[in-house]
Amino acid sequence: MATLKTLLTFMLAGAFLGLATASWLGPKWLAWDNSPRYQSAQVLCDLPEITRKVAADLLHYQLVGTLVGTGSFLVLGIFFVVWRNKRQKLTQPPPAPPTPPRPVG
Repeated sequence: MATLKTLLTFMLAGAFLGLATASWLGPKWLAWDNSPRYQSAQVLCDLPEITRKVAADLLHYQLVGTLVGTGSFLVLGIFFVVWRNKRQKLTQPPPAPPTPPRPVG
């Protein structure tokens, strides 16, 4: 149960980190991606359509960031659990030899 709790904690931390990263970088990327390529060109656009597209793109990037963060931190969590189990096995003293049975009588 402790292993599952550790892995879920890593996944949740990764999801939050991925969401925060996508929320921070997403608007900058969208501003660059939706800017006109040539400054001298006059741009006519359908503003409601652009607004819907930008909002959908931001949500998409946040979802992808969350999934990437969850998956990468799941892998890190697995490595952490394996490393912790190996370290615990190395620090435990060897088991005592079994005691021989006592004679009856």
